[in-house]
Amino acid sequence: MEIKASMVKELRDKTGAGMMDAKKALVESDGDMNKAIEFLRQKGMASADKKMGRIAAEGTIASVIDGKKGAMVELNCETDFVAKNEDFKDLANMMAKAVLELNPATPEAMLEMDCPVCKKPIGDVIKEKIAKIGEKITIRRFVRYDADCCVNTYIHNGKIGVLLEAKCTNCDPQLTKDICLHIASNAPEYISRNEIPSSVIEEEKRIEMGKEDLAKKPENIREKIVAGRIDKLMAQRCLLDQPFVKDPNQTISQLIQGKCEIVKFDRFVLGEGIEKRKDNFAEEVMSQIKG
Repeated sequence: MEIKASMVKELRDKTGAGMMDAKKALVESDGDMNKAIEFLRQKGMASADKKMGRIAAEGTIASVIDGKKGAMVELNCETDFVAKNEDFKDLANMMAKAVLELNPATPEAMLEMDCPVCKKPIGDVIKEKIAKIGEKITIRRFVRYDADCCVNTYIHNGKIGVLLEAKCTNCDPQLTKDICLHIASNAPEYISRNEIPSSVIEEEKRIEMGKEDLAKKPENIREKIVAGRIDKLMAQRCLLDQPFVKDPNQTISQLIQGKCEIVKFDRFVLGEGIEKRKDNFAEEVMSQIKG
C-alpha cells in the first residue's frame, strides 16, 4: 500500500512520533492507522496517554457557580488576539450564565433560546459579536451541574477548566477548589478504579505484553511485570490514586478521607481535538532533508 505524506502527518499529530518512525509504523501496519499507533506504543515511540487530535483552536473557557448549581462553557474564536479581548471574555461569561439558567440540551438548541442577560436570542447575540469582532465565534460545548451538596470550579488562564461536584461532611470551598486545581493539573480520566472498563485494562495489558523489552522473558515473569505496569498506569488515570499536586506525600483519597466524596467532574482543555490550521507538510519534509 502506498504511504502518503498526509497519512504520515496524521499519525504524527496523533502520537507525537518522529516523521521516519511514523512512516515506518505505517509501512509495518500496511497503512492501518490504529495498528500503526499500537506499533509506535509498543516501540516506546508514542505516549500512552497522548491525546487523539491536536489542540489548536483559540478562545476561552468560562464557568459560573450559583449555590449548588454550576456551569462551564468553551467559547471558540479564530485568534488568540480576540480570545484576550474583554468583549470576548464578557461574552464567554454571559454564555456560562445562560447555560446555568436555561439548561439547554445542546449548543444548537441554546442558540434558539433567549439570553437571560440581554433578553435576545443567543444566536443573535453571537452574530452581533461576530460582526463587531470580525471573527467566527462558536459555542463548542458546555456542562451544567445541579448538585445535592456543593459544586466548585477552577479555570486556568482560560485554557483549562474544571467543574466538580462533591458531597461534603462540612462543606469546605477551599478543599474542593484545591481538588479542581489538581484535576486541571493532573488530568485524571476516572474518579476511582471501579469506573475503569475491563476493556480498557485488557487493551493496555495486550499492548504492554507486546513491548520489546519483555519479548525474551518467560510467560509467568511477563505476566507479573505487566500486572505491575498496569497497576501503575491505572493509578495514574484515577483521581483518588493520584498524589495531590500541592502535597505529593498524600493521595487525593487520603486528602479527602472523612471530609468529602467526589461525585463527578468535567475537565475541558481549550480547542482539544480541533485542528486550527494546516501546516505545509511538503515544506517540513524538505527542510528536514536539507538538514
